[in-house]
Amino acid sequence: MDAQGRGQAGDDNVDPADQWVFDPNTGNYELRLDPKGQGPARPADRKAPGRRATGKPGAGRDDTDTRPLPVQRGGRKDKDDDAEPAAGGRAARRAADRAGAESAAAAGSAATRRKPKPKKSVKRKAVYWTAGVVGFVLVAGCGTAFVIYEQLDGNIRKVDVGEENSAVTDGPVNLLVIGTDARTGKGDSGYGDSGSVGHADTTILMHVSKDRTNATALSIPRDLITDIPDCPTKQPDGSTKVIPGQQQVRFNTSLGQEGRDPGCTWRTVEKLTGVKVNHFMMADFNAVKDLSNAVDGVEVCAGKDINDPKSHLKLTAGRHVVKGEQALAFVRTRHAVGTGSDLSRIQLQQQFVGSLIRKLKSSAFGSPTKLLDVAQAATKALTVDTGIGSASKLMDFGSDLKRVDLNKITFATVPVLDNPRDKATVVLDTAKADPLFKMVQQDHTLSKGAGKDQGGKKAAPVKKAPAELVRVDVTNGGGPFGAAQETVDWLQNNKGARLSTNAGNASEKLAATRLEYAPNQADQAATLAEWMGLPKSALKQTATDAGPRVPMKLVLGKDFTAPGSPIEAPTETPAGVQHVNADDKNICAK
Repeated sequence: MDAQGRGQAGDDNVDPADQWVFDPNTGNYELRLDPKGQGPARPADRKAPGRRATGKPGAGRDDTDTRPLPVQRGGRKDKDDDAEPAAGGRAARRAADRAGAESAAAAGSAATRRKPKPKKSVKRKAVYWTAGVVGFVLVAGCGTAFVIYEQLDGNIRKVDVGEENSAVTDGPVNLLVIGTDARTGKGDSGYGDSGSVGHADTTILMHVSKDRTNATALSIPRDLITDIPDCPTKQPDGSTKVIPGQQQVRFNTSLGQEGRDPGCTWRTVEKLTGVKVNHFMMADFNAVKDLSNAVDGVEVCAGKDINDPKSHLKLTAGRHVVKGEQALAFVRTRHAVGTGSDLSRIQLQQQFVGSLIRKLKSSAFGSPTKLLDVAQAATKALTVDTGIGSASKLMDFGSDLKRVDLNKITFATVPVLDNPRDKATVVLDTAKADPLFKMVQQDHTLSKGAGKDQGGKKAAPVKKAPAELVRVDVTNGGGPFGAAQETVDWLQNNKGARLSTNAGNASEKLAATRLEYAPNQADQAATLAEWMGLPKSALKQTATDAGPRVPMKLVLGKDFTAPGSPIEAPTETPAGVQHVNADDKNICAK
């Protein structure tokens, strides 16, 4: 039996399902490929009357025995493989014993016979296998999906990016999924960098909420002009080399260019979005081809006839199942759809990923052989950080994230504008991007119908103080240089708050802005919070009232960008931001 679950010599009739064993300690079915990993000894075989010996070599088993078959490796045999032929030895004796048991059973009353335990249906088994081993599926446009088994540990490649975050955390999770334009070993395919590590051709920042009820996948355009920070990279000899940063260059050069590794893309995304990344996964063009083959194709929809000579994609209008080279062409095409830009291609990739996730999460996709094929294709394509750099860690990671419902996964594209200096590139649309990034930073969902009034009543209106009565000391505890004075100037000149004062730098650094106020200053706090766009989490009320001339204390944290720019994230997706739901089956490429 090989790692794919296919029988070798002598094992042609092995059912792959017989290699799956239920572990009562974990509640999952586990794949037993190695006798060393079979765990506790199996209980003694209790045979019901009426079972018939097979008469085949090694027939220590009966026809209805559903125990997992042993695996032969390196000439070693499982103890059950030592059975003699049925013509003599233990097999014959066992057959005789069963014949005696049949006679004894026939002499007894039929009413005393125990009915055989009904077998689970194939559909029920599929549900159990899927629930037990399929983790949360994360795929870049030329990325991957994964199902993790302990036996596939050797397939996974890892890169030390200088971060060693745990696989499971109590807080939100931010996973960077990178699809490179490399296609190692495939020759001149017409796309991809032959022999190169590849650039960050497709990049998705996947944010999973703290309560695991929703996820947001932000696609970052490869041609976005941005800054790449200095990047320390591990060298083959164990030393660290710092790759100098660059300003105003294409985002996709954050990987591959000048020897940059995935850690450089990691740091670039953090600088761009203000979101702290926990882990990364990377795959090349081969992944989408091999994975789509492993799942017998992915359904996609074309809103019109597509004929792209550059990607070699030809589709008539309507629904199709694509796999292999055709699936790869679908996620790579752009000239024959939309505006012909990378932004149009991103929408195709989001459609493909959503359809792939739906297929892998469906109960119908429960064959253990298929799951193993997917596992092989996925783990062979994956490169990850050391924090999730083993099969066991990836299993923990996937189990933690699989709680997210499919209809609560939202794909969105970082808002951009045409670059007036170079029409082949784009620049960040900050008016739309900043509030979008804040939604991710503050763990707000982009799922439709999840607005601020969902699931509760509107808060009662709070009395607000007039501007001339708002008294506050402003300190800088993590904002930009000069932020305290800039805020005071804005409060006095734009809002008429003459009693605001610059109190210098704060004694502590804060990640989030904070406003401290006394109970008798609640009306002043309400006014200031509205002006500054402060979230409720920023308001800290003290236990006792303040004196008549005691000011409130506003400490600007790292989340502060500029006065007049709300700190609180919106509760609805900003207008004009492209976004779709992963469960939407009605998306068609146009």
